[in-house]
Amino acid sequence: MRIHCPLCGARDRREFSYKGAALVRPLAAAEPEAWHAYVNLRENPAGPLAELWYHEMGCGSWLQVTRDTVNHSVLEVVLARDTALGAGA
Repeated sequence: MRIHCPLCGARDRREFSYKGAALVRPLAAAEPEAWHAYVNLRENPAGPLAELWYHEMGCGSWLQVTRDTVNHSVLEVVLARDTALGAGA
């Protein structure tokens, strides 16, 4: 699988570390139920899924990769800072 880093171009997936589904983290003061849902309740969809990847062996960018979990095709890659994940940072 190849991932197209917006800063470095197309790279082999071995340069990246998978960090899980791209979910907006609750605020530190959020209720325990919100943290429970964030940490423990995950969907396992067959189809497109937004994931968080770290370009560990490259530029060090955090990426939101939309990948089809059925055939592993990469549908979209954007810098995480340009998404809802990065809006609160």
